[in-house]
Amino acid sequence: MIWQTTRFDIDLSRTQVMGIVNVTPDSFSDGGSHATTTAALAHCEQLIREGADILDIGGESTRPGAPPVCLADELARVVPLVKEAVKLGVPVSVDTYKPQVMQAVLDLGADIINDVWALRWRDADGHVDAARVVADHPKCGVCLMHMHLEPQTMQVQPMQGDVVLQVRSFLERSAQALTGLGVEHSRIVLDPGIGFGKTVAQNFSLLARQGELLAAGYPLLAGWSRKSSLAGMTANAERGEKLSPQQRLAPSLAAALCAVQRGASVIRVHDVKETVQVLRVLDAIRSTELTPIDF
Repeated sequence: MIWQTTRFDIDLSRTQVMGIVNVTPDSFSDGGSHATTTAALAHCEQLIREGADILDIGGESTRPGAPPVCLADELARVVPLVKEAVKLGVPVSVDTYKPQVMQAVLDLGADIINDVWALRWRDADGHVDAARVVADHPKCGVCLMHMHLEPQTMQVQPMQGDVVLQVRSFLERSAQALTGLGVEHSRIVLDPGIGFGKTVAQNFSLLARQGELLAAGYPLLAGWSRKSSLAGMTANAERGEKLSPQQRLAPSLAAALCAVQRGASVIRVHDVKETVQVLRVLDAIRSTELTPIDF
């Protein structure tokens, strides 16, 4: 299976590791760490050395409760980095919902638009349509994500009912709307939106029943890296233990491995080096015929 993007036809027969590059002061895990273009570019280069197949650049935090960022600020954060990142030899994804940012980065050669709003956003006048920006581009890839409500309210009023059926229905409709605008099936990847308006139990239900999402007929991207649901399942509440985002490596790797085993094609992660190591072990197991050991 191929994910068609602006400059690269990405082979999804091998799990693709998407390295996160947040050019933000307030992202939940690494806000402020790569806030300048120089620091962010150095981080891009480091992720590639560690084995990242794709870079995912974001200039606005979409963590629960995050305030929106104005267009000018997001452009100022993202555009200088994308100009340089497209020279690094790997696909560049931009995590944005604003159509003006999409157009700007696609004009610079970005390969993928990764949108938490699944291209539903229009500007205040309704004149600039995110879906139309992607549809008018001849080749760019797109990742459509499910988000319940919006960042400021999604965890205040999380979803109710069968989350898997609702997420699958939404993603199918979003993909159908895009193909209806002339976007080829091979350009689209879907993301169930772990942590975006779901309870801990609902997030793990999406992982346990991931096969039902694959039945929609599109590749899946899984974004479990350092999510709070992992901390909730692994911290010892009786001892008052709270895992910071940076302490969630082990559960992040476990969730990523499970997602890949259940058919995810792309894993979006902060910890590229460790994720690549885990996937290499999985590949070795898959490619080797193990001989039973007699005891």
